[in-house]
Amino acid sequence: MPSQKEETTELSDEQLRILRDHGTERAGTSPLNDEKREGCYFCAGCGEAVFSSEAKYDSGSGWPSFFQALEKAVDLSEDTRFGMYRVEVHCACCRGHLGHLFPDGPRPTGQRYCINGLALNFVPSDSPEK
Repeated sequence: MPSQKEETTELSDEQLRILRDHGTERAGTSPLNDEKREGCYFCAGCGEAVFSSEAKYDSGSGWPSFFQALEKAVDLSEDTRFGMYRVEVHCACCRGHLGHLFPDGPRPTGQRYCINGLALNFVPSDSPEK
């Protein structure tokens, strides 16, 4: 998998709140919601590739959504905060909080990775940065 480790820059306060303190950005605020180009989504915390544009879709949830992660790119854990059960999605490399996984996505997986845009960096396929 591609990596951008050498490209990773200092995180903003909001990125730190999301990635390290399990925060969530407000729905509908990420420019990545409207990103339609081919490319790769990298963890903003460590630069590891976590999602492909091939798995991205518009879920209508207000957050970038994917029906699958790249192989071995994310780990899952139980999240029972706020009195509910959810499946939390972490970067497998740095353990940064990316978002949550829900069982209401499209085929072929039926899964919806609901991901904070600030937890990701997108690099288009035609970019010299890839």
